[in-house]
Amino acid sequence: MSEFSSLVGTGALIEQLLKGEFICRITNEDGWRALKNSATRDRVETYLNQINRTIASAGEGEVFFCGYLQLGDTERKVISAQFKDICSALIPLVEWLVLVQEASGQDAPLSEGAPIRLTDLQGRIEDTPAFREQLNKLSQYRLFGSSSSNVDGQIKLVFKRLVELGYLSKPNSEKQIYIATGKIDYLYEVIRFIDETEGLSLEAQAETATQRELI
Repeated sequence: MSEFSSLVGTGALIEQLLKGEFICRITNEDGWRALKNSATRDRVETYLNQINRTIASAGEGEVFFCGYLQLGDTERKVISAQFKDICSALIPLVEWLVLVQEASGQDAPLSEGAPIRLTDLQGRIEDTPAFREQLNKLSQYRLFGSSSSNVDGQIKLVFKRLVELGYLSKPNSEKQIYIATGKIDYLYEVIRFIDETEGLSLEAQAETATQRELI
């Protein structure tokens, strides 16, 4: 009975993990704090282990998501499909990261907790032909699927889609301020993994923002 009671409070958190959501300080601060607590994390882990799942982390332990405990043929097929989905989205996501970094004049790439003021970013893009061209190109990728010919329509669709995908959070619906979530840091780890195993140099492109085209 006590074990059941202890899981009641973490039921919603477990459900989020099983849905494939990423838990970080931005997306779910209460859940993030719960998973940072060793006792709570152990209870969640014990439950997940019973269904061949485990708590995985990224971003130096600041982002949590659900992984498989043991890999059989079925699990490998699921992971392979998920990885292909991520890879198909890498080019537009990396180009978006590069655009945000360049247009914002930031030295470091976007990371969890960083705010993006859409109005300011949009103004810089509208004032710079090269940025307008970058936005126009990336907004037409299948991931975003924009058919708009103006910056306002393109950038709003891109940011709306990134919120849906979990890379951005919009805390206040009345304000055009977006916050990068921990899934951005997870994306960097995927890029780093591909970079190390396939030599695509994606991480270098995202971090230095010196190249606009990916091989």
